[in-house]
Amino acid sequence: MPIRFSKKSRRNIVRPASGDGAGNKRSTRVRPSLFTKRAGDHAQPQFPKIRQGEICVTWIGHASFLIQTHEVNVLIDPIWSKWLKVVKRLKQPGFEIHHLPSIDFVLVTHAHFDHLDRRTLRRVAADQPIAVPIGVGNLVHDLGFHIVHELDYWQTVELGPLKISLTPCQHWGARFLADLHRDFGGFVIAVDGRTIFHCGDSAYFPGFKEIGQRYKIDIALLPIGAYETPTGREAHMNPEEAVKAFLELRAKTLVPMHYGTFRLGFEPLHEPPERLLACARARGIEDKVLVMTEGKPVVL
Repeated sequence: MPIRFSKKSRRNIVRPASGDGAGNKRSTRVRPSLFTKRAGDHAQPQFPKIRQGEICVTWIGHASFLIQTHEVNVLIDPIWSKWLKVVKRLKQPGFEIHHLPSIDFVLVTHAHFDHLDRRTLRRVAADQPIAVPIGVGNLVHDLGFHIVHELDYWQTVELGPLKISLTPCQHWGARFLADLHRDFGGFVIAVDGRTIFHCGDSAYFPGFKEIGQRYKIDIALLPIGAYETPTGREAHMNPEEAVKAFLELRAKTLVPMHYGTFRLGFEPLHEPPERLLACARARGIEDKVLVMTEGKPVVL
């Protein structure tokens, strides 16, 4: 049976974890970010020529991606800012924002500051369409976009040659503390017989199986970091859960994201990809995992 999500249940779907004193036990593992030098280097990207049927994926950092086909360029959750309020960016973006090609469409998965960065969106806005979940449109209307598409779960909009669908996830979408009317989700992008899935933010939940049943996914961009959260909320997948979600999605390639850029959890920054690869080896799917380097385009 398909999984159904009531409006009420998906607004506040995050459950607090059982108390284990995690905040006290893990605090000694967190170095103050303020004095940590940012890692990574800026280099002008070398974007390849893309043929019909190919998808070029460039990881900018965190959950930010440039997706290119032979016709269009799409930005997802772009963020070039060096700070999230008081949280310092610890890994440089893959390249400077002025090295971007002309952007045809923008997608934003939810309103959290590390995914919807108004400063970055204002810089990339050039009268093109943007797609967001329901309730998020008023945060981007004034930034310079031609039209704002607010999507409900499973709703699809055509943007040029692309079909963009919003999928459920287990997270929450408040921009501010009591701001519970905003939706959140992931995006399925279908073009030229290929499909790429950007999960947005999500804990593991049974809905991945239904997403995999509804769409034939080639490339799955899945979050693997911030799983040891200061709040104790069950809001992000750990690497092992990402592998489980990947298998339920029945996708062909797993591209990890949402790690190594901002210190949003208590886990060491290097830990998520190491655990991911170890789990993938144990499950016999290591050849399906593509750990990307920021700013380096890969054609798939």
